Amino acid sequence: MSHLEKSLLRALARASHDYRLLEDGDRIMVAVSGGKDSLCLLHLLRQIQRRTPFDFELVAVTLDQGQPGFVSQRLAKHYAQGGYEFRIVAEDTYSIVQEKLRPGDTACSLCSRLRRGVLYNAAVELGANKIALGHHRDDLLETLLLNLLYSGQIKSMAPRLRSDDGRNVVIRPLIYCDERELAALAAELQLPVVPCGTCSAPENQRRVRVKRLIEELHADNDNVRGSLFAALGAVRASHLLDRNLMQRLGLEGWT
Repeated sequence: MSHLEKSLLRALARASHDYRLLEDGDRIMVAVSGGKDSLCLLHLLRQIQRRTPFDFELVAVTLDQGQPGFVSQRLAKHYAQGGYEFRIVAEDTYSIVQEKLRPGDTACSLCSRLRRGVLYNAAVELGANKIALGHHRDDLLETLLLNLLYSGQIKSMAPRLRSDDGRNVVIRPLIYCDERELAALAAELQLPVVPCGTCSAPENQRRVRVKRLIEELHADNDNVRGSLFAALGAVRASHLLDRNLMQRLGLEGWT
């Protein structure tokens, strides 16, 4: 096992400890899109599974959304060779997205909602009590800035939360992992990465611009990524303008 893989395993284990992501008796459905992040997540969870003093199960699920060029059988071969329990779910959400889009719309939000619904149903069918997603530290930082700049919210991604339909717990074990290190691990392990033709489309320019902004700022000051991430765990509600939050917290002046 390489130093890189050991470092990422430590980060995943720390996230699990901090937010109770992996627990005894869990049956975890790992949502594998075919991208580097979710494939690394599945691999790292398998390694953690072999080392933990408690038992939990993994089942890999890939949603074939009918996107042109998506080769689900490449992933099925990878799962079979690795001895994973897996399921390929075929659901043509791609056609629905293309049909519903109007000029100027972006596919990402609608595609995400449709994909979520299918995965939530699959988790229930498979008896999984948790759904593991491959979002990493950089995803959290980009989402924070996207919400600040374009949605007027101070919000990112939760490491653990109840799914919208109330039937599952969604976990993000890679929140302490750097995207560049995950890309390096995927290359090191020669994982069968299958690019998403929809998510890489030019219409997702806001996230691309925010990613570039963080990179530029980090190039000038290599503390930028660390500071942004630290801010997610150092919220000072008394220095914000959310009256409802202040009242709930019983802060002076709002009780």
